[in-house]
Amino acid sequence: MKDPMALPPLIEDESALEDQLSRPDAALAESLGRLTGDIVVLGAGGKMGLSLARMARRAFDIAGSDHRVFAVSRFSDRSRRAAFEAAGIETVSADLLERAALDRLPDGALIVAMAGQKFGTAADTPRTWASNVVLPVHVMRRYEGRRVVAFSSGNVYGLVPTASAGSRVGDAPHPVGEYAMSVLGRERIYEYFAMEHGTPTALIRLNYACELRYGVLVDIAGWVWHERPVPLAMGYFNVVWQGDANRMTLRAWEHASSPASIFNVTGPERIAVRDIAAWFGRRWGKEIAWDGEEAGDALLADTSGMSERLGGPHVPLQQMLEWIANWFESNNTVWNKPTHFENRVGDF
Repeated sequence: MKDPMALPPLIEDESALEDQLSRPDAALAESLGRLTGDIVVLGAGGKMGLSLARMARRAFDIAGSDHRVFAVSRFSDRSRRAAFEAAGIETVSADLLERAALDRLPDGALIVAMAGQKFGTAADTPRTWASNVVLPVHVMRRYEGRRVVAFSSGNVYGLVPTASAGSRVGDAPHPVGEYAMSVLGRERIYEYFAMEHGTPTALIRLNYACELRYGVLVDIAGWVWHERPVPLAMGYFNVVWQGDANRMTLRAWEHASSPASIFNVTGPERIAVRDIAAWFGRRWGKEIAWDGEEAGDALLADTSGMSERLGGPHVPLQQMLEWIANWFESNNTVWNKPTHFENRVGDF
């Protein structure tokens, strides 16, 4: 029998990509089968929301569960909303910064808090702080006592020596820039409510989820493909396939606790920008123009314990590179939304 998690050699179009990003494994289906209650994904309109919600719906179906999956967003794009509904996900339109809007949300038992702001921080710092720090207060009051998995970022750690294994969960945070500071504030709010109100909570410090239309690897591939200089100052990074990040996030409900549990979620390798650019350059016969030199520190995370508790990544780095290279060669859609991972001062 064919392994349902077997990786295709290539991903040819967006339909196949969405399928791969939202494919649950048996362990996730078993995990959600052990839990009870509906799922509510808050801030589902972003880059990861659709594939995460679809994965949850598919895992429930495999587990034989009739629990519902709700996706909450402003849904200003009607086609985006239709994509959720076509996948069997119920949608709710709401501006989560409006306090009354949360009172109208469905009573789920399993909450994913994805809402927040990164890009646009430099232009509108007050909204960033409201989205990242005030909104979690409303969420945790609305869903007190439920299981909450909340997205955070490895940016809370700050830069560490590139020769190190990366920041560990117990390391003291050193956020650089207002975005990272506001994300640390977000974590503190979730931690407060987890501790003071007993709401089981898990925090996901994510370092660079990547798919074929967006992500750090796509940024580097684009620089090489379009023969633009490749910046080297942020010379190293971690990355994880977005489908793997989705799956590990959904596994975290079983590890939600009071006080809150924290996970670094990313791939295990320390990856060099220079190596990735050179790989694409060889593949495409491109000469590469380098911009600058590698600094002695970078944003890196140690994933010790992640795989043991959350299942770990299925998609290796080399497979991601092959998929992305073919995607560019086939002139498939790229979102042209740079991650700005190369930014070393936290100005987004």
